[in-house]
Amino acid sequence: MQLTLWSYEGPPHIGAMRVAASMRDTHLILHAPQGDTYADLLFTMIERRTSRPPVTYTTFQARELGGDTAELFLSSLRAAYERFRPELLLVGESCTAELLQDQPGALARGMQLPIPVLPLELPAYTRKENWGAAETLYQIVRALLKDRVPPPGSARPQRPAGHQPTANLLGPTALGFRCRDDVVEVERLLDSIGIGVNVVVPLSASPADIRRLPEADFNICLHPEIAEQTGEWLRRHFAQPMVKTVPIGIGATREFLKECAAAVGLVLDSVPEPDWSRMPWYSRSVDSTYLTGKRVFVFGDATHALAAARIAVEELGFRLVGLGTYSREYAREVREAARRYEVEPLITDDYLEVEKRVAELQPDLVLGTQMERHIAKRLGIPCAVISAPVHIQDFPARYAPQMGFEGANVIFDTWVHPLMMGLEEHLITMFREDFEFHEDAPPSHLGSIQTRPVQGSPAFAEPGPSIVWAADAEQELKKIPFFVRGKARRNTERFAAERGIKTITVETLYDAKAHFGR
Repeated sequence: MQLTLWSYEGPPHIGAMRVAASMRDTHLILHAPQGDTYADLLFTMIERRTSRPPVTYTTFQARELGGDTAELFLSSLRAAYERFRPELLLVGESCTAELLQDQPGALARGMQLPIPVLPLELPAYTRKENWGAAETLYQIVRALLKDRVPPPGSARPQRPAGHQPTANLLGPTALGFRCRDDVVEVERLLDSIGIGVNVVVPLSASPADIRRLPEADFNICLHPEIAEQTGEWLRRHFAQPMVKTVPIGIGATREFLKECAAAVGLVLDSVPEPDWSRMPWYSRSVDSTYLTGKRVFVFGDATHALAAARIAVEELGFRLVGLGTYSREYAREVREAARRYEVEPLITDDYLEVEKRVAELQPDLVLGTQMERHIAKRLGIPCAVISAPVHIQDFPARYAPQMGFEGANVIFDTWVHPLMMGLEEHLITMFREDFEFHEDAPPSHLGSIQTRPVQGSPAFAEPGPSIVWAADAEQELKKIPFFVRGKARRNTERFAAERGIKTITVETLYDAKAHFGR
C-alpha cells in the first residue's frame, strides 16, 4: 500500500458500495471503523444523491478493539435487516477491519436470514475500487442465477416469433462517469434499430431484475472494467453473445449499432446519423482548421482513455502525444493502442508520474480525470475531464452523455471550448493592451464608466506629436482588417514614441507587430 495525497481509485470496498448504491432492494453491511464512514460523502456530496447509500457500518471505535467486535457486527446486521428488509444482503469489510479477521461473511451466514446473504472477499491491500465493483457484480449475478444455469451443451431457447429482440446493459454504476445519461442515450440508439432493453445492471436493478438477465438475446458491456467478467460468465453459461464495442465517438457508435444488429440477426447496411448529430460537421467546419494538429495527452480509465484517443486522432484531427491509464487490468489494451498511435504508454496510478509526463510533453490539451484537471491548471494547460475520478461539476444537472451521437456532440463542446481558436488568439494578441481590455480596465459593457487608459496603466502611452507615417507604411497598414486597424495604428505609434522614432516605416510597423505579439 502506498501513502499518497491523491488516488485514482479507492479500496475495493468502495467498489462494492458503488454496486450496492446502484441497486434497489439491496443492502451492504460493512464492517468498518468509525472513520471509514467518509465514503457516504462520495455519493451525497459528489454525486448529489438525495439519500444516503444503502450501507450500514458497524463503526467500531478504538476502545472497542480489545472487546468483541464480532458481536458488534452481528448486532448491526440484525438491526439493518429489521429496518431495511432488503431482498439481498451483501457483507464486506473495509481495509482496516480486514486486519481484525472477524470473518463477517461467516458470521452473517450463520444467522440463517430468510434472504440471500452474499459475503464479499475483497482483498483491500492488493486490489482497488474498480476491481471491487467488478467482483461484487460478478458474485451477485452468479449467486442469484446459479439455480437457473442450464446443463452444459444445452441449446439456447429461440426467441418467440414476433417478439422484439432485447439486450442487457452491463456496467453502469453509481459514481460512474455520466452513466445516468449514457444509459438513456444507449436505449435511444437501440430503439432506433428495433432492439429493446431487458435489464440495466447494476444501475437501478433489483435482485428480481438480475434473475431476468437470461431472458435477453445478448449482453452489452458498456464498462469493461466493471462488467466484462460478468458478461463472459453469462456468455459461457447462458450462450448470450456479448457486444464489447463501447459507443463513444461517431465511429464507435456506428460499429456498436452494426454489432448489436448482427447479434440478433438484423441486417444493418448503413447507420444514418440523426439530424441532431452535429459533431461530424462541426469537426469539418472552418473553426476546426484551428484544431488540426493540436497536441493532446490522454489519461483515464482504460475504456474512456482508449475512446478519447480514437476520437482525438480519427474524428478531430488532433495529434496524440501521450496515452495512459490507471486501470492496470487493461494495460495490454492501452499498450497496443499506444503502439498503434506511435506514442509511449503510461500505465500508473501515481499522479506524480502523470504530472511529470505532462510537464515534459507540454501538450496543447489534456484529456483526463479530475487529477489531470488540477495538474493542467498548475501547468497552465487547457484540460477537459473524460473519465472518473471526477468531482461535483462532472455530475451536471443537464443531459450530458458521453455515448452515442448526442454524446459525441457533448464531447466536441467539452474538448474544444478550453482551446483558443485561431481568430480568437489573433484578436486577443492584437487587443492585449487596449485601454478597454487591460487588467485595470472596468467591464467594457459599462460604457458610462471610464474607458480611457489611466496614467501608469500598461495601455497608457501618448505618441509624440511629430510622428508621421511613411506612405508605404500607410499602404501596408490598410492590409490589416478594418476592425483591428485602429489598434494596430495606436500600438505602432506608441512603439515608435517609446523609441524616439519620428517616421514610421514598413519596418517599424512589423517591428511593432513582433513586439506586441510576444
